Parts: sequence; C-alpha cells; structure tokens
Amino acid sequence: MAWIYLLIAGISEIVWAFGLKYSYGFTEMVPSIVTILFMIISFYLFSKSLTQIPIGTAYAVFTGIGAAGTVIIGMFIGETLSLLKIVFLIILLSGIFGLKMTSDDDSDEMGDKS
Repeated sequence: MAWIYLLIAGISEIVWAFGLKYSYGFTEMVPSIVTILFMIISFYLFSKSLTQIPIGTAYAVFTGIGAAGTVIIGMFIGETLSLLKIVFLIILLSGIFGLKMTSDDDSDEMGDKS
C-alpha cells in the first residue's frame, strides 16, 4: 500500500507544480486553492508511504515522479521538445524504476507500527 501512496503523492505533486504556474504567484483564486489542496494531499500521502519505504528511496521516487510527470505533460502542452530532453527523461525514469526494484521496503525493518 505504501507504494500506492507514493505513486498518488507523486501524481499530486505534478498537479500542484502546474497549479503554481497557473496561480500566478497565488493571485488567481481557483488555481491557488487547487495548488494548496494538492500540496497537502501530496505531502500527506508521501508521509504515509514513509512508514514502509526508506526515506532516501521514497523521496527520490516522489520527486522523480513529479519531475518526470511535469516534463512529460509540459511537452504535450507546448513546451520545447528535444532529443536530449527525452534522453535525460529516460535516464530519470530508469533511476526511479531502479530504486523501486532495489528497495527493501520490509515494514518490520522500518519499525511499522501497524
């Protein structure tokens, strides 16, 4: 379940990253509210994932999902697209996948209280 929390937290990070852009410095009401709401959701779910996933792995995956997702969506909405951007995005996604595959998320070792 911790990995699901982390995935949703990362997706929420994408939403609030775009919300920051469209809130125009928190001067637009609706985008500002959406941004703050998704920040809260994102960090809450990230904290829930830390009960079973090591912090280093969780944080790298969390920020990686946010960064990669933001770049991918940005490419679809008109930001510049280049071969180097795609290469580095693949490297980033490979790192996220590698961390997931090598993570020892045994809840007994992390002091899970459930």
